[in-house]
Amino acid sequence: MSDESIIRLLKVIMACGISLILLGVYFHMFSETIENMGVTGILISACTVAIGMIMSLPTKMFLTFLLVKREHENAEHERALKQKKSDA
Repeated sequence: MSDESIIRLLKVIMACGISLILLGVYFHMFSETIENMGVTGILISACTVAIGMIMSLPTKMFLTFLLVKREHENAEHERALKQKKSDA
């Protein structure tokens, strides 16, 4: 898998996770059907939020991946500048 496809996959998983968190909050705050279900409704909304939080965990991996990539590019750029100065 290429870096772009991994990043795209992480973005999709993050978007789904955030959507599930928002859906769980909607269930808990505004849905009368979930409210009428009682404890089962609370469990449904809590599980929706929990699964969304688990799916949003790749945000840390995504940010770490971007920072490492940026650091690597900066190191290569500095190395190229030093090489250019030593050649001149």
